[in-house]
Amino acid sequence: MRPGGRIKAAAEVLEDIFARHQPASTALQDWGKRHRFAGSGDRAAIGTLVYDVLRRRLSLAAQMGAHTPRAMAIAAAPRALGLSADDVIAVCDGSPHAPEPLSDEERAHLVAGLPADAAAHVAADVPEWLMPSFVRAFGERAIAEGRAMAERAPIDLRANAIKATREKLLGAFAKIGATPARFAPFGVRIPAPEGSAKSPHVEAEAAHGKGWFEVQDEGSQIAAALSGAGPRQQVLDLCAGAGGKTLALAAAMQNTGQIYAYDADKGQLRPIFERLQRAGVRNVQVLEAGDRAALDALGPRFDTVLVDAPCSGSGTWRRKPDAKWRLRPEALAIRQTEQRDVLSLAAGLVKPGGRLTFVTCSVLPEENVDQVAWFVGAFPNFATVPYGDIWPATVGGAAPASADGSTQTLLLTPASHGTDGFFVASFKRAA
Repeated sequence: MRPGGRIKAAAEVLEDIFARHQPASTALQDWGKRHRFAGSGDRAAIGTLVYDVLRRRLSLAAQMGAHTPRAMAIAAAPRALGLSADDVIAVCDGSPHAPEPLSDEERAHLVAGLPADAAAHVAADVPEWLMPSFVRAFGERAIAEGRAMAERAPIDLRANAIKATREKLLGAFAKIGATPARFAPFGVRIPAPEGSAKSPHVEAEAAHGKGWFEVQDEGSQIAAALSGAGPRQQVLDLCAGAGGKTLALAAAMQNTGQIYAYDADKGQLRPIFERLQRAGVRNVQVLEAGDRAALDALGPRFDTVLVDAPCSGSGTWRRKPDAKWRLRPEALAIRQTEQRDVLSLAAGLVKPGGRLTFVTCSVLPEENVDQVAWFVGAFPNFATVPYGDIWPATVGGAAPASADGSTQTLLLTPASHGTDGFFVASFKRAA
């Protein structure tokens, strides 16, 4: 397909997403089934353009003065497809598989870019109702933080220390530009593709089948490390999901001690079994999903409890941009209630002198610092441990500044740290 055809196809997919409220992945799959002539390169380019539009939906619409799928696909095309504005104008020629020619007004808007007087939430590409939360978290840096969350994300890998070293992994992926992660001691970064280039399918590599690595954002790696889990400890991963942090904990514990992995959702937990086997992990016991009786029976025995709490997922908007526009105030309120419930559960499972680590993949203070304030008020036998006190022994080196300026809890963001958005708070139970 020519570039014009890719722009027109992206506009069609966006129409399905907006009109039918479909997830982007579903809309792209449906389009592919209806247009089987499109090659893999075409489908990848169309997907790139669609996701770039979703990341920057507000600013692209403001640039073009129109909220239509056509207008936003045209505005995103230069960056997404590696074209100049003149190239985009030229390929939109009205031929059978291309958009209709741009009007004089559309040409002017495409060349001019985002208006200087655009509202703050538009410039940041953040839903208007969430902009006060961004300002509260980041102050005058709110727009910059929002813009960074509207960029493409790199691929981060965590070398599995049970089977491989980071140096071994860097050698295996040197051909696609792999570099050491900025902070995470076992992290490897593969840069985000530019233009219409495809992201490499790293899980198809033999190194993944051998268990040398897991795909895990550097922020998630840091969060797992800050739990302080170490050899011969008793550890609980309370919201284990598919097991990404469970695997990181097992490696940090050198396959010793005992990890219990629990999640209320059996669908989320199901992939953990194959991942544990591939990684060579032997110190994890997976509890039956949703079996609260088995969980309660364990009692306050744990040196470390990791709570990777349910949240809005705002920190992952680079990877799941359509979720940004689906989030609603009532859903955020539900997540806050769920977080307090799981923190209350976790508090009863930490042994005296043990640690509780609260993690979200959110940048919103309602899910982060507000929950910390609630927790220390509701459970006075727990005290916050400054993340800077934990960092040198767990992650290594000097701790970076938190994106929200806190010295007690850590907020990681794309703009400040190059990671997804992650929040980490550590607590110690009184001895």
